[in-house]
Amino acid sequence: MPWLVNLLIVIVVVCIMEGVATGMHKYVMHRWGWGWHRSHHETRHGMFEVNDLYALVFAGLAILLIFAGTRGIWPLQWVGAGMTLYGIIYFILHDGLVHQRWPFRYVPRRGYLRRLYLAHHFHHDVRGKEDCVSFGFIYAPPVDKIQAQLKAYKKRQRGLKKRPDIEK
Repeated sequence: MPWLVNLLIVIVVVCIMEGVATGMHKYVMHRWGWGWHRSHHETRHGMFEVNDLYALVFAGLAILLIFAGTRGIWPLQWVGAGMTLYGIIYFILHDGLVHQRWPFRYVPRRGYLRRLYLAHHFHHDVRGKEDCVSFGFIYAPPVDKIQAQLKAYKKRQRGLKKRPDIEK
């Protein structure tokens, strides 16, 4: 039965990590961590981008947790395993499917994968770090909700450009 508890810990951590990653993306990467994350919103030259340092930080933390857990601090190895599983899912969905950083190309035509694919592309439709939409990596809000947010953003931008008293 302990294996079931450990498996449950891994699954719960994967779910929690989506919330952590979404918060990090919105409140760190698109604010004071923009220096690293900016590279992800620009054209990539080569195999890696500065933004990949975030993955190394999270991987390092997961490795430390697994190490501490295997040295007797239960359940840290299972927390680290959950973080690692989330990282694998992130790599497959975000880097592979959405950004096509793999040698093969697949664009989903319907269902969950299409929604995820579109949501992240809408995230990149906004130039710069402000007013972006859809910060999740495994969860994507409904496409019509994201499109409404983008439409409101573009309307605000047009309004600012028409006002002579606002500096650009």
